[in-house]
Amino acid sequence: MRILNSRSTRALTAAITVGLIATGCASDRDKDENKSGAKDTFVFGAPGDPASLDPALASDGETFRVTRQAFEALLEHESGGSKLIGGLAEKWSSNPEGTVWTFNLRKGVKFHDGETFDAKAVCANYDYWFNWKGTYQSSAVSYYWQTIMGGFKANEDKETPKANYKSCTVKDDATAVIEVFEPSANLPGGFSLQALAIHSPKALQEYAKQQVTEAGDAITYPKYSQEAGTVAGTGPYKITKWNKGNKEVALERFDDYWGEKAKVKNLVFRTIDTEEGRRQALQAGDIDGYDLVAPADIKTLEGAGFQVPTRDVFNLLYLGMTQEANPALKKPEVRQAIAHAVDRENIVKTQLPEGGKVATQFMPDTVAGYSENVKKYAFDTAKAKSLLAGAGASGLSVDFCYPTEVTRPYMPAPQDIFELVKADLEKAGIKVNPKPKKWNPDYVDAVEKGGCALHMLGWTGDFNDGYNFIGTWFAGYDKQWGFKNDKVFNAVKAGSLQGDPTKRTDLYKAANEAIMEYLPGLPLTSSPPAIAFGKNVVPPKVSPLTQENFAEVSFK
Repeated sequence: MRILNSRSTRALTAAITVGLIATGCASDRDKDENKSGAKDTFVFGAPGDPASLDPALASDGETFRVTRQAFEALLEHESGGSKLIGGLAEKWSSNPEGTVWTFNLRKGVKFHDGETFDAKAVCANYDYWFNWKGTYQSSAVSYYWQTIMGGFKANEDKETPKANYKSCTVKDDATAVIEVFEPSANLPGGFSLQALAIHSPKALQEYAKQQVTEAGDAITYPKYSQEAGTVAGTGPYKITKWNKGNKEVALERFDDYWGEKAKVKNLVFRTIDTEEGRRQALQAGDIDGYDLVAPADIKTLEGAGFQVPTRDVFNLLYLGMTQEANPALKKPEVRQAIAHAVDRENIVKTQLPEGGKVATQFMPDTVAGYSENVKKYAFDTAKAKSLLAGAGASGLSVDFCYPTEVTRPYMPAPQDIFELVKADLEKAGIKVNPKPKKWNPDYVDAVEKGGCALHMLGWTGDFNDGYNFIGTWFAGYDKQWGFKNDKVFNAVKAGSLQGDPTKRTDLYKAANEAIMEYLPGLPLTSSPPAIAFGKNVVPPKVSPLTQENFAEVSFK
């Protein structure tokens, strides 16, 4: 999510960016053909930098966009869809209780460093994560492990969730058995996450020699995760270089890949953090595709012959409220006032592609568990002012963090959306103190640690289960929200423990109703993000989960 001061500034920045790209890459383009004349390099314009080359340490889509090409999990999603299929496990099953998961693994799979993939490798990974200590136990570092598997062998903080991971057992070379203490709606979907993708055991030994460190709100990630050379997965591409100065990650086809080989030899992810910059780079031929196309650019690009497929809606943008960061937010009338102050329909009309929707709850209507009976908060500035006055909060002043240097699938125009929300709040008499922070890592870390009273953030589903949305935020105390409410927590957890799909859906509906009655934050919108490709590109199948497999890409 990037922020600049004005449209004219963004246009100037984009022009400079494209100029630099064109100058810096001319020689590369001259070399970008093999002897047969076919292009050997596909360059994709990403909205933001990855945080890490080790997906286990990340929770952001830009990291996973890169690592997904190099790492594979036990399970995956079908190309272009949300159905779970085999990944490194050809088959999987569980006991009736959902606490014992058996994976029949693929044979003949090699890691990028030459190591052999087998059940020992699977267990080495899960046991490695389970035994993390120190800053690795911070939710900003091990977010997904804690979300899916709970805490660690020895929790060091009372707020760290209880461990649900029990063990990983090698039944034979091609069979791994993972046990958990309690059934969870996060399984089996969690086994498909990039954060739980499988690394070479040899690489894990090198990882263990380094540490994540923390000073205040700043987290320093280990060297191995910030430069190519150590990380090793099993995917169709291997990571060969991360040039942070040029905001570029380079990958090369892995010729020993067990499945269908990548069609293009070289894959490059280049960060261009403005919408205009990405569009102009595509039009100039300096990149071959980019994500998060500005709604106003879709028809222009299509009219010029570019390909601009739109994904299905599977995301949510929300206005987060951190009660412990501002005591006024503990009053329900204040949270309700903020909800009534924001014109969400205006955001949809002016900022989102066709198909965008106002969000009424913390999941899109494409997910089972969406309820038509949640409490609604219509746009009403006068009511917002009245609620503030009744709560003794007239003239409320609140810090509002917003991210810079990135764009997200659920938020195609971050600066513009921030300005709209800010203006709405000010019309209701709320003084907004802007707090800009660079997306990676400053903004994400500050939000997850509860340092932002108001903030804009969102979620693209990892897999198709309601708990992947509401369970992400409201299954228990979370610093990002800074509240404790057993009615909400218990309603959310009840769905996660129900094995019957129909009953689980009904429990998710009840949970959504409890959440919106309490109103910990304000769901804003859901957006169908568009992705663009060059005229000469045969694109991959686009994914509602934004999990495109670039090994499918080729050139016409």
